[in-house]
Amino acid sequence: MSDVCTSRALTTPGATVLENREIARGTFLLRVDAPEIARRILPGQFVMVRGPGEGSDDPLLGRPFALYEVRRDASGEPVSLDVVYLVIGRGTAALSRRRPGDRVDVWGPLGNGFGPSPGPGEAVFVAGGIGQTPFLALGREWLGQASHGDQPRETGTPVSAATLLYGVRSADLLAGVDDMRRAGIAVEIATDDGSAGRPGFVTNLLEERLRSGEKPAKVVACGPPPMLAAVARLAREHDVPCDVSLENHMACGFGACFSCVAPIVQDDGRPDLRRVCVEGPVFPADRVDWSKPSH
Repeated sequence: MSDVCTSRALTTPGATVLENREIARGTFLLRVDAPEIARRILPGQFVMVRGPGEGSDDPLLGRPFALYEVRRDASGEPVSLDVVYLVIGRGTAALSRRRPGDRVDVWGPLGNGFGPSPGPGEAVFVAGGIGQTPFLALGREWLGQASHGDQPRETGTPVSAATLLYGVRSADLLAGVDDMRRAGIAVEIATDDGSAGRPGFVTNLLEERLRSGEKPAKVVACGPPPMLAAVARLAREHDVPCDVSLENHMACGFGACFSCVAPIVQDDGRPDLRRVCVEGPVFPADRVDWSKPSH
């Protein structure tokens, strides 16, 4: 895990919405004017977003969103950040109605980011549902195209290639594929209904690669727990390093409410509950106790 934590988190009350558009069925890209957060945030970290005027006195109404990408001006200075979200309840439905010029409260960066690039081999990202969102920024950084954050840190050797294995229920839910490909990240798709790419589970794509003898430098996964558990099992069977980004429900984002705990194996071999928002969301796959439910 990275040693980046929430101690440098910032609050940007009333950040201006620059863009908020639907990029797939029920999936939106939100761009906010939050330059200080954009300057500090790392791939794998997240922000909490809340709309002023809609129960904004209630901290439980914040929603966690992983960094999609940092936007920069002509000089390369970070000026805004993008997140991608799926409308699944009242909070995200309200957020989807925000228009450019509206305001939202944003606080972050929160959580721990991904570790240094594992190059010079290939990185394989595995995403299910909305789990593709952390991999644009991560892929660009690991390919050596961009750097994030304002503090010195180990970045590792760039990977020689990056591939996203992306699974969704149907083709109309695919979001950000063109962004990934423009960044040089190859994309292979699996859909439950066969409407795009290969029919079936995205983990089948990973299994075929590993069984064919491919040896990625690292596998990184984000998505529903059953998918993550399957990815962790495949990585363990083929002796491939693997990290996972957990999507546990979060209410506060900074460790106070304990709503997002996950069973994480400690150095003594026993699992203990750890807060995903503070000690994650990124964990080595072999440190998650997949036999126990997460919150």
